[in-house]
Order: sequence, then C-alpha cells, then structure tokens
Amino acid sequence: MTAYDCDVLVIGAGIVGLSTAYAITRAAPGTRVVVLEKEPAPARHQTGRNSGVIHSGIYYPPGSLKARFALQGSAEMVKFCLDHDIPHEVTGKLIVATDRSELPRLHGLIQRGREHGIPVRELGPAQLARYEPEVSGLAAIHVGTTGIADFGAVARRFAALATDAGAHIAYGSEVTAVGRRPGRVAVRTSSGTVFRARTLVNCAGLHCDRIARLAGDAPGMRIVPFRGEYYTLAPARAHLVRGLVYPVPDPAFPFLGVHLTRGVDGSVHIGPNAVPALAREGYRWGTVRPAELAGTLAYRGSWHIARRHWRYGTGELRRSLSRRAFTEAVRRLLPAVREEDLQPSPAGVRAQAVLPDGTLADDFLITESPSAVHVLNAPSPAATASLPIGREIARRALRMLEETRS
Repeated sequence: MTAYDCDVLVIGAGIVGLSTAYAITRAAPGTRVVVLEKEPAPARHQTGRNSGVIHSGIYYPPGSLKARFALQGSAEMVKFCLDHDIPHEVTGKLIVATDRSELPRLHGLIQRGREHGIPVRELGPAQLARYEPEVSGLAAIHVGTTGIADFGAVARRFAALATDAGAHIAYGSEVTAVGRRPGRVAVRTSSGTVFRARTLVNCAGLHCDRIARLAGDAPGMRIVPFRGEYYTLAPARAHLVRGLVYPVPDPAFPFLGVHLTRGVDGSVHIGPNAVPALAREGYRWGTVRPAELAGTLAYRGSWHIARRHWRYGTGELRRSLSRRAFTEAVRRLLPAVREEDLQPSPAGVRAQAVLPDGTLADDFLITESPSAVHVLNAPSPAATASLPIGREIARRALRMLEETRS
C-alpha cells in the first residue's frame, strides 16, 4: 500500500476545487497540497457542462454569498481570462419580459441591479429589437457586465498554476474511505492508495454529501441531481440570436428557465430545462444507478419538492420528452425558431442541495467540522465566482492548518 502525506487534501478537480488549490499555493507557498479526482482529467462534470456564462450577480439578494462572490468574481474572471489568454467575451445580456405579469419582477431586477452597482438599462420593444431583432418581448433590461467564457479552460489553467506552485493532482483517484482523528485525516482511494493530511477540503460536487458522510459528518442536506438538457441552434439558424437572452425568473420556481446563449465558439445553446436525473451523473434518461436513485427516493426532502413543484416539474418533463413542446417554450422568446432548428446537445447535471423539509439551498453552503471544510452547495454562479470562493475556502483550510500546528 502506497501512502502520501500532505498538509491540505482537496477532493474534487472541478473549478471550485482547483481554484481552492490555486488559492492555497498563492496564499501560503510551500503548503503541501494534493487534489484527488476520480476522473482522468479535470472539469468533467458541472464545470465542463454548463452554459459558460459569466454572471453579473443581478439575481442574488444583497448580503448573500452568491451576490458578494458573483459581483467580485465576474470582474476577476474577466481579468483572469485576459491575463491567461482564455476565450471569453463581455457581451452583456438581455432579460426579457414576454407577459405583463412579468413586468413587476423585471422592475424588481432593475432595482436590485442598481443596489448592486451593476450597469442596467431598461429597454422598450424598439430598443430590444436593436439588440436582438428576432427576440420578442414587452420590455427588457440590458445587463452590461454579463459575459461568456470557457470554464473548462479556466479550470485547466487553475490546475496548471497550482501544479507549477507544487500542488499534486491525482487523477483516477476515487475516494472510498475517510478516517479522522484530531488534527489528522486519512483518505483511501479505489487503487488502495492512502493520502494523509492535516486538513480535508471536500469539493466533490455531485458527491459532496456522500464524502461528508464518509468523513463522519452529518451534512444536514442531500444532493438531489437535476439534469439540464440543452439544444443547439442549427448553424444555418444561429444568426437568430446575437448574444445572451434570458426570461424573467419566477421566484416561485427553483430554476431560471430556458435561455439563449451564444458561446465563445459562436454556437447558440438553448436551455436548460430541469428534470430529475436517475443517477448523480445521469446525463441521459437511460443512465440509471439503482442505489443512487433509491437514496433520492427515500429522502423525504425529495417528496416535499415533488409536492411543492409538481406542476412545474410536469412541464419540464413534457419538454424533456417532446422536442415540439421544448420548441413551443423557446418561441416565447424567439418566435422564428422551428422544431427542426434544434439539435440535441450534451446535458449537464446540477448538484442541488436539498434540505429535509424540501427547501432547495439557495445560497452557497460551506460548512466546517474538525479538520474538514465541506462545500455542500455550489451551483451557478460558482464558476463565475470561483476565484473568490476558492480564496474563502483556502482561508478556512489554512486557518485549520495553523490550529493543528499550534
């Protein structure tokens, strides 16, 4: 059996775990950092399967971690991409009201944007048409600080910078057991290798609650996976969308709704919808892991969600199973789109933390226990905010490390 010793052991090589490793090596040079990743390369799940949007922070309540980190992180992400020659663009985005009932919520977003200091401009139909001639709406707002980036490339750059500073990333290393005693943590991987550390950082995303339980902690939540399904506009029809177009979010429902995103490669993604995944990495309906599905179904929080949002969920399922139904939803924003314009695109799975009463954790959720930091909810805008999130996790881990040395 091989054993490695380090100061901080990070589980998960998504953008948050790698940002944390990078932040530790910058804040405390010489700290021995190891990152464990079960996949053969970084950013294989949430990081590499999202829409690539650099979020402005306009949706998030003042004082929340999401607001603080997105506002700070969006500017930092643009600078990081500039400094490291990573594909990106500050495009701005439109949030469009297509029904009169949405206008009060749109005006609320204008006010929130101003509270955050975000450049927001209110648009009437004629002004909207100058930005997006094919998009239909009663009114809209333009958010100037939104952009797009290749977050997979960002994660790979974090990995390279951390490695150059002395960190070690062990790919193909799935965690199977965690042992703890005061000031020490030992982690066994599927290969039988044991990694010993003074501090553990759990950035395992879709598996973060499982890792917390392996470490002997009660996370107080469970990851319920939701698959987000996307389509891509056929190349000959990509001219229909110039930039980023979002609907007005409804706070009664847990997700933003289908939106239009022109990515860094020029292709236009449409989606996602949100349907329950039958496995934590259930990117297709045919991917079923009975043990994981049983865990989701046995969790009372899942049934509370079903009761609370069954009408919304029924609509999402219908759009998942019918391209015609999905197209109808898209036509609210983009009337010219046709069913044959939509080409299936790779799906993503969101690691949604759900509390026992069925509440979906809305903010980032970072908890601590002796010698461990657990990141238990880091959905969008975590990629946008990955630099300040990584620094925050690094600060907590390094404080714990100092306490074990004192």
